[in-house]
Amino acid sequence: MKEILQRLDERFYVREKKQQRPNLLFVTVDKKVAVEAVTYLRDYEGFRHLVLISAVDYIERDVFQLTYLLHNYRLHCDIGVRVEIDRENPVMDSIHHLWAAAQVYQRELKEMFGIDFPGCPRVNESMILEGWDNIPPMRKDFDTKKYSEETYFPREGRFTLDPIKQMEEKNYPLEAEVKYEIKRVVRDNRDKK
Repeated sequence: MKEILQRLDERFYVREKKQQRPNLLFVTVDKKVAVEAVTYLRDYEGFRHLVLISAVDYIERDVFQLTYLLHNYRLHCDIGVRVEIDRENPVMDSIHHLWAAAQVYQRELKEMFGIDFPGCPRVNESMILEGWDNIPPMRKDFDTKKYSEETYFPREGRFTLDPIKQMEEKNYPLEAEVKYEIKRVVRDNRDKK
């Protein structure tokens, strides 16, 4: 991994590097070279499998961080190529021409975060949120509570039963009563000290 990182840094200037595990490395590159870096890793370093593309909303810094996680079967290792894009104009070059599966990830990121991937087939079609007319729901400025209160009717609160206590009281009522009485006595004695 050290040699791969060195070659990657020489070609694309790696801004940040983080070795998560011996077989997992994350690198951050500039947006303008991200697709080139991912292509280089696929074609020259053997990272042929696109595991996923994910996004994190750093609202406090006004950026989205995209991560392209790639796997090398020969070396049994992964590299996450990270790139930060502007939150106000979230546009990133598509990699659907490198991996067909990228279309699905990019469509999902468009729908959930509002990140556009121009040229990606069907990127503007709904996947899950048919008829959605609010801001993308995975953005940190989306108010889940407000949306729920405005969209769904109110109902009485739910309650949760402790499964252990419920089974004891249902199946072994005498044993449960003795157990809780012992706990009460011990607690009372401790409080007296």
